[in-house]
Amino acid sequence: MLSKCQGVPNRNVRRCGGVLLLLAFAGTAGLSQQTTNSASQSSPPSQPVATSPATTPPVLGNQSVPQLTTAQEENAKILALAEANRGKPGDYVIGSSDVLAIDVFEVPDLSREVQVNTSGYISLPLIPTKIMASGLTAFQLQDKLAELLQVNGLVSNPQVTVVVKEQHSQPITVVGAVRNPMVYQAVRPTTLLEVLSSAGGIADDAGGVVLVTRNGTTATPVDANAHDGGGAEVVPPTTLTINLDDLINSGDARFNIGLQAGDVVSVPRAGIIYVMGAVQRPGGFVITNDHQQLTTLKALTLAGGLTSTAKGRQALILRNNKETGQRDQLPIDLSKLLKLQGPDVALLPNDILFVPDSSGKRALNRTGNILLNLASGAALLRLGTL
Repeated sequence: MLSKCQGVPNRNVRRCGGVLLLLAFAGTAGLSQQTTNSASQSSPPSQPVATSPATTPPVLGNQSVPQLTTAQEENAKILALAEANRGKPGDYVIGSSDVLAIDVFEVPDLSREVQVNTSGYISLPLIPTKIMASGLTAFQLQDKLAELLQVNGLVSNPQVTVVVKEQHSQPITVVGAVRNPMVYQAVRPTTLLEVLSSAGGIADDAGGVVLVTRNGTTATPVDANAHDGGGAEVVPPTTLTINLDDLINSGDARFNIGLQAGDVVSVPRAGIIYVMGAVQRPGGFVITNDHQQLTTLKALTLAGGLTSTAKGRQALILRNNKETGQRDQLPIDLSKLLKLQGPDVALLPNDILFVPDSSGKRALNRTGNILLNLASGAALLRLGTL
């Protein structure tokens, strides 16, 4: 190609060289873009799980995008909170074979350790009947014993303290998106955070909630006139849904519930969203440990951002419609979103974010590649790329 400038008058040599330089520059830009695009298409789409945050948050447009919280960070919080809130006795429900320390203030003859029998009862001196303890919390049993002592005329204004010293046969099952699914054998009052910590914490693909399914008995109101002081009744299974972000980050002890024998703790796995079309890394992405809902902007960050040929203004969110069985098409203007001028739509599991490609821009880049190849003499043009 350079030989074509030979024989050209001197006043035109500079112009000829300038044209070639311009073509080479344009081709280099096109080749760089095509190389990037072909590399992203040839390699299988990675699944970027947020396990090691970058030093600097990724930037889209001119705005920093918040990082996803990692499983390691969440599990460190779970471990610290479990240690700080270990053994909340007020929420634990007493079961058979548990060992209880009962203290009646200034009445040493009634203060002792007792074991709940296999039927759920305990016995104390001077109280003529067995006392149903199974199905009650330590605080509820305290109130029950105080009423019985008062009603039977044994102690005036009794002050009773009950502490669960040992728990026996208290299996709690932990399943789902945890590091080590297990059957946890509780030997003392146990909380939700303690059990999650013992299971190794949450996995990388954990969703945003934890489910506690509870079977068995629940305490009925205390009846001091009953022979056993009241007892417990069988109730249908119930499932408690607790937001992981509330449990770990709110500092509200109400979410760190006490667990009972037979409870099943389940951490559902997160859903997957898909980013397709004119993005740098198309593919499926697990919604990992971002207990606030994954948004379009965060999904675009995971996919590496838009390509230079993307038609961001014409992007679509394809969402399953359970009623029709079809996918609804929700238009979204990514160009405005990147300038923080449009709504950052929250994505649901199985949503598809599709970004169309501009054929005109793609053709321009390919033309630049051809010119560069001709100018340099490199045989880089391959069949099937046009």
